[in-house]
Amino acid sequence: MLTLTKNKRAALERLSDENGIIGALAIDQRGSLKKMIAQDSPKEIGDEGIIRFKEVVSEELTPYASSILLDPEFGLPAAKVRDSEAGLLIAYEKTGYDASEPGRLPDLLPNWSVKRLKENGADAVKFLLYYDVDEAAEINELKHVFMERVGSECVAEDIPFFLELVSYDAENDDVNGKEYAKVKPHKVIDMMKEFSKPQYNVDVLKMEVPVNMNYVVGFGEESVYSREEALGYFTEQGQATELPFIFLSAGVSAELFQETLQFAHEAGSRFNGVLCGRATWKNGVAPFAKEGEVVAREWLQTTGKANIEALDQVLKGTAQPWYSKVN
Repeated sequence: MLTLTKNKRAALERLSDENGIIGALAIDQRGSLKKMIAQDSPKEIGDEGIIRFKEVVSEELTPYASSILLDPEFGLPAAKVRDSEAGLLIAYEKTGYDASEPGRLPDLLPNWSVKRLKENGADAVKFLLYYDVDEAAEINELKHVFMERVGSECVAEDIPFFLELVSYDAENDDVNGKEYAKVKPHKVIDMMKEFSKPQYNVDVLKMEVPVNMNYVVGFGEESVYSREEALGYFTEQGQATELPFIFLSAGVSAELFQETLQFAHEAGSRFNGVLCGRATWKNGVAPFAKEGEVVAREWLQTTGKANIEALDQVLKGTAQPWYSKVN
């Protein structure tokens, strides 16, 4: 069971709803968001466009979220216009990874520290790590040491450490394909076990679901897992850690993500909420890029709001409070 300091507990309370459920909105995308906007924009909108889109999303959707995850490069203006009741997570990792080097090695934003993120209003620090449990031991050991450093920095500043784990296969780049779906449960569950160890000082794990739902019987056209097998993997994942953990949406549709949470609950998964990004707001990018802020706000005030309110309703019936897992 996790032991929290008084300051960390208070921070987690700011990030959660009144029932101890984390219903956080994620918009810490940088390079990928730039590409999404550029794809639909008739003109170059540059960094200002990314900054403004984040502000608009924060203004319109944080009244319905318990907290928001932003990046310090483009997201700090959005942090300032969030709802007064919404907590703030700030990302610490450099976006993407160097594809020319093996291992998808992590890196920190060079102009930031946990201390500086905290000084800019962060209630918690988030770090994204790509991890393949089956990769060479020397590569994974570098990642273990790196996470120990980040965890120690968060301990020193007495601020919660949210670790986002994204699995991959060093031998197969197609993480959405059938072959990867077969090994995904092992990849996700085993990395969850690794980073639940106390030397990393993680307070909350941000996790993928342990299967690709598009390959579960009844969810997609092709199947890798029976319904019973998939439920079993969700159960196993929930038993793999004593830490609070929340699910990431991984860019699936809002509808599929909500169905997935209900599936997890059916399996008895004791997850503690979500950090949901693109499933909530991604279809608002095109209106913003093509037609401007007014049209984007209309989309966020209607469809975007409906997405997040529907997710909140699902969380009320499926997620468990994080304080059931802490001292």
